[in-house]
Amino acid sequence: MNLLSKLTKTIVLLLAIFSCGAKIKSANTESVNNSVTIKTAVVDVQSQQNLHKPKNDPNEISQEINQLKSVFNYYFELKDALVKSDGKAASAIAEKLLISYKAVQMKKLTNEEHIVWMKVMKDLAFDTENIEETKDVKNQRQHFNTLSDNMYLLIKVSKQETATYYQHCPMANKGKGANWLSKESSIKNPYYGAQMLNCGKTIETIK
Repeated sequence: MNLLSKLTKTIVLLLAIFSCGAKIKSANTESVNNSVTIKTAVVDVQSQQNLHKPKNDPNEISQEINQLKSVFNYYFELKDALVKSDGKAASAIAEKLLISYKAVQMKKLTNEEHIVWMKVMKDLAFDTENIEETKDVKNQRQHFNTLSDNMYLLIKVSKQETATYYQHCPMANKGKGANWLSKESSIKNPYYGAQMLNCGKTIETIK
């Protein structure tokens, strides 16, 4: 083989090696680019999901912590309406209280709460329905008496964020006396309203 032929073959071989190396480098670069593209797409999707994810509702958070929070809050609102002798407002709040009963997820109650809830839930619903069905404050107050007795049993086994005051009026319920729960230590009588607003006393502080 002459020198020219050897030189030609060497040049062809070098060109082939260079071409192959260039293709490998290109393939590697493309693979890296594709990997970056995929990672970027994943991040974009996650960002979009976080962007459109609804913000937590404070009420939902509260319910997750304490299933009975709304029940107690509507009870206190009902008490305040009776303090004002507002039968219309009491009826509307009782309707919300009934809805709050249905929202309670019993499987999320503590063992103590669950036992008491099963014991009082029917009576709670009965008294609340009767308050909701009338705007007669006198009738509403009769049912509020027994409603409060059962709420007391329930709140005693449920951990509260702040103190609750169990209060008593000796004149209510035809002189037999009646109790109620309040967030305030001061006496505001739901059985007589303005007629005897400060009649009564705190008999227990629940913490």
